[in-house]
Amino acid sequence: MSPGSLSTAATMSLAQQRGLALDSTALDSLRHLAGRDSHAAIRETARQFEALFMRELLKSMREASTSSGLMGDESAGLGSQMLDEQWALKMTGLPRGLGEMIERQLLLQTQPGAAAAAPAAALALPPATAAVRGPVAQPSAAQAAFVGQHRQVAQQVERESGIPASFMIGKAAHETGWGRSPIRNADGSDSFNLFGIKATPGWRGRVAEITTTEYINGAPQRMVQRFRAYDTPLEAFRDYARLIGRSPRYAEVMQNLHSPRAFAQEVQQAGFATDPRYAQKLERMINATINVKRALG
Repeated sequence: MSPGSLSTAATMSLAQQRGLALDSTALDSLRHLAGRDSHAAIRETARQFEALFMRELLKSMREASTSSGLMGDESAGLGSQMLDEQWALKMTGLPRGLGEMIERQLLLQTQPGAAAAAPAAALALPPATAAVRGPVAQPSAAQAAFVGQHRQVAQQVERESGIPASFMIGKAAHETGWGRSPIRNADGSDSFNLFGIKATPGWRGRVAEITTTEYINGAPQRMVQRFRAYDTPLEAFRDYARLIGRSPRYAEVMQNLHSPRAFAQEVQQAGFATDPRYAQKLERMINATINVKRALG
């Protein structure tokens, strides 16, 4: 039977039998295992990482090949995601595979007496950081400069609001094209609106008007929109944190700060943007920001 022919029930059953990260109880089970057998817990942690890596690899391949039709129509949505999950399960745990390499690395890095705590602690990290510490792609000069420029301010606002700095920088990178397309005032100066926040009727500050693309009934249309203007990037970061952290509209966003994907999906669900693919784009930029920060150290 091919992976694509597996039913949803069969997929979940296989996930439960193999104890992969697709099962929501996997973390608790792994913690219990760590208390009984540290070596077995390390092995299981390696398998969890391998499954997550395979799933993200397949997702990236699908997104890269959508335009050529190599992996099917992206609009298949849930069906494509289920197929990727099934393939990830099938490719996990193969002899001399990635899982064994990860296991060896974890064993080398685990100090005596700390082996039981290491696997559970590794999975407790947010999905954005719970990854194999392998080679990191060298960021472009524009990416490195943008992250370096806003890193300190983002970390300050993270301490104030609880919103991860990488999430905010990734959002700003998406809205400005890594700083290449900022929202400017009428005189050409920078409005410092890094997050694309519009000037609603209740806004009492300065305003910058620009022509932007909005999606009406799924169709893109160019129109003039009013955006908030600030004096400094810090003001922009704080305003974005206030918007996300204090507005009831974004309450679900604040409950999903553990995952770039969940965060991006909830931001779109709350109606921040009209682009139907906004969540996917934002998730990619947040993950790209995390990789840039890893590369910069």
